[in-house]
Amino acid sequence: MEYNLADLFESVVDVVPDREALVHIDHPGTGAERRLTYAELDAAANRVAHQLIDSGIRPGEHLGLHLYNGVEYLQTVLACLKARIVPVNVNYRYVEEELVYLYQDADLVALVFDAEFTERVSAALPRTPALRLLVRVGEPAPDAPPLPALDFTAAEAVGSPGRGFPARSGDDQFIIYTGGTTGMPKGVMWRQEDLFYSGLGGGAPTGEPVKKPEELAERVAAGGDGITFFPTAPLMHGTSTLTAFIGFNFGQRIVIHSKFVPEKVLRTIEKERVTSVSLVGDAMLRPLIDALNGPMKGTDCSSLFSVSSSGAIMSETVRAQFQALVPNVTLLNNFGSSESGFNGTATADSGPGRGFRIQVNSRTQVVDPATYEPVAVGEPGRIAQRGHVPLGYYNDPRKTAETFFEKDGERWVLLGDMATVDEEGVVTVLGRGSQCINTGGEKVYPEEVEQALKSHPDVYDALVAGVPDETWGNHVAAVVQLREGGGRPSLDEIQTHCRTQLAGYKIPRQLVITDSIQRSPSGKADYRWARSVAAEAAR
Repeated sequence: MEYNLADLFESVVDVVPDREALVHIDHPGTGAERRLTYAELDAAANRVAHQLIDSGIRPGEHLGLHLYNGVEYLQTVLACLKARIVPVNVNYRYVEEELVYLYQDADLVALVFDAEFTERVSAALPRTPALRLLVRVGEPAPDAPPLPALDFTAAEAVGSPGRGFPARSGDDQFIIYTGGTTGMPKGVMWRQEDLFYSGLGGGAPTGEPVKKPEELAERVAAGGDGITFFPTAPLMHGTSTLTAFIGFNFGQRIVIHSKFVPEKVLRTIEKERVTSVSLVGDAMLRPLIDALNGPMKGTDCSSLFSVSSSGAIMSETVRAQFQALVPNVTLLNNFGSSESGFNGTATADSGPGRGFRIQVNSRTQVVDPATYEPVAVGEPGRIAQRGHVPLGYYNDPRKTAETFFEKDGERWVLLGDMATVDEEGVVTVLGRGSQCINTGGEKVYPEEVEQALKSHPDVYDALVAGVPDETWGNHVAAVVQLREGGGRPSLDEIQTHCRTQLAGYKIPRQLVITDSIQRSPSGKADYRWARSVAAEAAR
């Protein structure tokens, strides 16, 4: 047995076959809950894997998952891994041109899609001739264009529930497409062994990684159950899918919803006694706070042990508001990326005035991007990670050469995040270098200013961007969504508030109030939108 995700999953199934593995609340096919044990999920994935093989999809070929959260999503990922087919996530918010780009760039030969997306898939199909197998989940609308697609349920029914697959390898690939708000998406190519260690913590994200593949099932057999993981962000983003696999590696239960609805999330936390929630920053935590202060007041969240965020920060102010409502919960700002997996967790003293401070793992450093040597204490550099890193970007040798390098016989990945490191090795993340604002020769990183803005009592959400300025080159602009029922602060009031936490050159010189902040489906910042809105307002 190797560090192959399908092998590892099957080893867990064999020691806890009757334990509940996956619960889909409000499953669209049944209108009710759908619950599967580990043995049932394994058999369901086997059925799809055999059907894919019987349909002519071969090891190493790429299958796209154009789906909302659901049993079918994780079932299909597992099926791909079992059959040595490469799963590729598809952002369900993409429209025709973006889908054509991704389908082509990823060399998809098969696609599993939700019926709701039939029209978009149909529009993209004439320009994606390599797609030779379509599998549709659910029933399309009566007026939807006809597509030569297999019905998922019918296809699954004829597949064998047994295993009987050829031997797999830790070299088998898993591709995670990332990006889209700062450029066209890129496919990060992971060997499964590398992803197991960097993205899934080697079977023990908070403890000692396993030293041999067989040890994973031995740990599951020796432990108990009682942990329920609830990834609330879309599975199409790597973080949620990896969270589900972390749960599988522990032999524990995963709960999912088709979409993020705050009131439903809270009901599920109470009903299913959820212990661990993963989400994406303030954009998802704030609506939970609003619901707990409003229609869901009194919801029993006492089972909740941890809430973790990756991809966007839970700001200090918002964390404090949630902590006041759920006192026993631990709130974790995790730092990582599709290119590196997990790098570390924010320190307790992170926040306005001190920055986003990370206690990083031993494989993470801040380096000079020109020499790849570690930077001196207090000097800015870029975050890099060594060891179990991806092979590169699919179909993009240029970006691969820019991002991945070899040093001292080890493979490294150079992230886009700028940072400094202190005497204790704690890393302060400054922000994405591409979003850095140069104003009068000083560098301003939006995330730091956003944290200060969101600590204002009338500010619900905020993004910060640079706008061209004749005097300063660029000035700092704040695009702000106000709290409902609150006040309407002026630019002077915002500046006065920020001066208690930020140096003068970081203070916003422009304030744009908008009805809502635009973010990606996972809650990540859309800085192109913020820059456009601020530039338009400055004219």
